[in-house]
Amino acid sequence: MSSHLSSEFHTRNLNQLLEDQRSTSIAWRTSSAAQRIDRLKKIRAWIKDNQQDIRDALKNDFGKPEPETDLSEIFPVTAEINHTIKNLKKWMSPKSVSTPLPMFGTSGKIYAEPKGTSLIIAPWNYPFNLSIGPLISALAAGCTAIIKPSEMTSYTAGLIDRMIAELFNPSEVAVVLGEKEVSQALLELPFDHIFFTGSPAVGKIVMKAAAENLTSVTLELGGKSPAIVDINADCKDAAEKLIWGKFVNCGQTCIAPDYLLVHESQLEMLLPEMKVALQKMYDPSFKGIEKSPDMARIVNDKHFDRLTKTIDEAVAKGAGLIFGGKSDHLTRYIEPTILTHVTDDMRVMQEEIFGPILPILTYSDLEQAIAYVNGKPKPLALYYFGGSSEHSDKVLQETSSGNAVINDCVLHYLHMELPFGGVNTSGIGKAHGYHGFLAFSNEKGVLKQRVGLNNVTLLRPPYGMKAKQIIASLIKWF
Repeated sequence: MSSHLSSEFHTRNLNQLLEDQRSTSIAWRTSSAAQRIDRLKKIRAWIKDNQQDIRDALKNDFGKPEPETDLSEIFPVTAEINHTIKNLKKWMSPKSVSTPLPMFGTSGKIYAEPKGTSLIIAPWNYPFNLSIGPLISALAAGCTAIIKPSEMTSYTAGLIDRMIAELFNPSEVAVVLGEKEVSQALLELPFDHIFFTGSPAVGKIVMKAAAENLTSVTLELGGKSPAIVDINADCKDAAEKLIWGKFVNCGQTCIAPDYLLVHESQLEMLLPEMKVALQKMYDPSFKGIEKSPDMARIVNDKHFDRLTKTIDEAVAKGAGLIFGGKSDHLTRYIEPTILTHVTDDMRVMQEEIFGPILPILTYSDLEQAIAYVNGKPKPLALYYFGGSSEHSDKVLQETSSGNAVINDCVLHYLHMELPFGGVNTSGIGKAHGYHGFLAFSNEKGVLKQRVGLNNVTLLRPPYGMKAKQIIASLIKWF
C-alpha cells in the first residue's frame, strides 16, 4: 500500500493535495476535543498493533536496539498522545483574562484556533518519533498535515507512509516520500505552519522559503550542547549519566552532550569513571563493544566517513585518545570515543558532532567555562553537574540555551510539561504537550464590549476639554 501511495503523491499535483487539505482544515476549525482525541487514539492503537514493525524498521535503517527503539521512538510518542488526550479539552477551552480598569465593562478571552494546513519535515536520527510527535500536536490543534520523512531512513519512512495511509484520508494527513527536491517543492507551497527538525544550515533554507509565503515556523535545530562538570560534582554519577546521554542512538541525538567542560581538578577522577560506565553499559562481558546488542550504528557511509575523519584529524593535531577510536566501515560501527586536549581549530570543536565522539576541555574557574559557552552559538541544551545551587543558578542566569538540565542530561525531552526547543541558531519555537499544541494554534484575542454607552464613548471626537482630561489621566495613572 505504501509504495502505491508514494507513487501517487509523486505524480500528483502537490498544489491539489494542499488544496484538499485546506478544505479539510476549514471544516476542522469547529472540530471538538472528542473528534481530535479520536484521531489520536487511532494512532495509539496502530502503534500498539505494529510495535514490532516499528522496531524492525529502525533496526534495518541503522541497527537500533529494540529496547532503545521502545524507549526513544515509541514511548515519547505514546506518552505525548496520552498527555494530550488527558489535557486537550482544557487546552482548547477559551482562557479568560483579567480586565484592566480602562477597559472596564468589557471582557477578554483567548481562543486557540487551528492555524490550518501544516508541513512536517522530519529528520533521520529519530525518524519515527520526530515524524509522529509533531503530528500529534498538529492534530490536537485541529490542523491537517503533510509529513515528509527523511529519505535517509527509508525503512522507517515506508512504515510511516503505510501507517498514515491506513489511518487517514490524504485530505487529512498525507505522507510524501522523496529526495531533497521533494522537500524543496513542498517548501514552495503556502502552508499555514511548517514544523522542521534538522540542522541549522537547512533550517535557514526552510525559514527563507517560509518567508516567501509569510508562513509561521517551528524550527527544532541543534548545535554544540555543552555539559559542565563542576568542582563539586559527583564524578561517578556524572559519568554514568553523560555516557548514556552521549552514546544512546550511537551519539546521533540533537540534544546529546556535544562536549564537556570539566573542572581541572575533576578530570583524573572523571575519566576512569567514564571508562567503567562504558564497560558496564556496552561491554559487561568483555567481548568488545562492537559485539554489544545495545549499540546502534551510524546511519550511512557519508556520516561514517565524516566521523572517522573527525577522529583522525583531532588525533593528528594532538588530541588525546582516552577511549575508543576503532571502527568498521562494513558495519558502520564506530567505537564510543573520548578525546582530551582538544582545541578550537579541530573539526570536533567546530561543528555539531552527531556521533559517538565526546571531546573534553578543562577549565580552572566557572567564569571561564561560562565565557566559553557564551563564545559559541546558543545551544539546544546545556547540562550542569555539580552540588552547588549557587553555581548552577549562576550558569543558568549567565548563559542562554533552549533548555537546561541540572545533574542529568537528555531526560528533559521526556518531560511533557516542559517546553522543548532551541533559541536563535538552535531553534525557533517550542514543542511538546501544551507548547506543541500552541505551535500549531493561533492564539486569538477576543474582546467583548457592551452595547450602547461605555467608557470609550467619552473618548470619541470631537476632542473637547473633558476628553483631553480623561486621556491625560489615562497616561498619568494607567
